[in-house]
Amino acid sequence: MGTAEVTKPTGSDEPYLKVNDLRVRFETEDGVVKAVDGVSFSVARGRTLGIVGESGSGKSVTSLTIMGLHNPGRTKITGEILVGGRNVVSMRDEDVRKLRGNDIAMIFQDPLSSLHPFYKIGKQIVDAYKVHHPSASKAEARKRSIEMLDRVGIPEPQRRFDNYPHEFSGGMRQRAMIAMALVNDPKLLIADEPTTALDVTVQAQILDLLNDLQKEFNSAIIMITHDLGVISQIADEVLVMYAGRVAEHGSVEQIMKMAQHPYTWGLLESIPSLHGDPTVDLRPIKGNPPSLIHVPSGCAFHPRCPYRMMNPGPCDIDVPELLPVREAGHKVSCHLPEERRRNIYRDEVSEVGVAQ
Repeated sequence: MGTAEVTKPTGSDEPYLKVNDLRVRFETEDGVVKAVDGVSFSVARGRTLGIVGESGSGKSVTSLTIMGLHNPGRTKITGEILVGGRNVVSMRDEDVRKLRGNDIAMIFQDPLSSLHPFYKIGKQIVDAYKVHHPSASKAEARKRSIEMLDRVGIPEPQRRFDNYPHEFSGGMRQRAMIAMALVNDPKLLIADEPTTALDVTVQAQILDLLNDLQKEFNSAIIMITHDLGVISQIADEVLVMYAGRVAEHGSVEQIMKMAQHPYTWGLLESIPSLHGDPTVDLRPIKGNPPSLIHVPSGCAFHPRCPYRMMNPGPCDIDVPELLPVREAGHKVSCHLPEERRRNIYRDEVSEVGVAQ
């Protein structure tokens, strides 16, 4: 899937969200889970950051931590999460709840399980609105909710307002979730795998809708997915995560056209492309993501990496730093020399055609 040209709104130079050296640990009976291990990034209003990686890479834990949706009794969080200059990590639960929905909102992966089956769609959106607008009348809240249903493309919104979630199709439920997330005009919207269960036509409609709504509300968006094809259509920047750490970070063009990390290459090579060589097979990443309790030494990807420097070598000994490469704003965490990475990409990876 090639990179789509999307006209993006102009964002503020000052990031609305800043995440600095975020570390998240869970205490379990089997040991400490290092779910997020030193992650840093930022996103400005009017811009979209894509966070991509396999299941277990830490991307969803990162988003839930930004939202303050974690168990404080079993979770240890260090670092900073600055939302509009306010540090979520050190805020009281009451203050985080005020922030959630009003300043930051989230679209979850499965709208059917996220929407309450016993309550009508309209009531659930009204309730989300009334939390942050307690003085609004029932009529005002209903009008606002119907306007949002209409804005996200729900047909006959006044009638659909009184439907239950099971009466909506999958795509319409996802649109209703977006309406609920945006009803309070949040400045930051986190979308966690919002198109995973949808067919490609509906997926494209949802991505177009998010682009349109971003232009209207000038929101910062974080799109979390395992699919670089989705990222290519909506993101300005891409953060590739593996085993709780950042493997690569750059603009969508840098990641899609000159990726520098072997893990990113694996993600790219596993996506079919309309423009690739039809005689070249897709190349799945061998092996499985590591346990976040027993993370491999050195580069966490080295047990699965076909390009690792063999023993004794730095790949299985030293944790690589996230360092800049030739292009401004592009960083990679890999021990391979940059020139070798470029040659590998040119000769072995780009022939699949995903990035072209």
